[in-house]
Amino acid sequence: MSKKIAIGQKVRVVAMPPYVKTAEPMPMLRPPNVIRLGEEGTVLDQRPGGYWGIRFEKGAFLIDSKYIEAV
Repeated sequence: MSKKIAIGQKVRVVAMPPYVKTAEPMPMLRPPNVIRLGEEGTVLDQRPGGYWGIRFEKGAFLIDSKYIEAV
């Protein structure tokens, strides 16, 4: 990842994770097809362990930084 990610920034999905986790107080695992490869979202916050809370069209999810890049 060449650019640093910041809160409020747009990011793009560059690889599909095996599953995604909702960014809610009680996160739930969801199948990866709730997001698309190449889909863009807005960074909401940074979470421990290299995860980012990102708002996509179908909701907010926690995505590992290795699956996204700055737009």
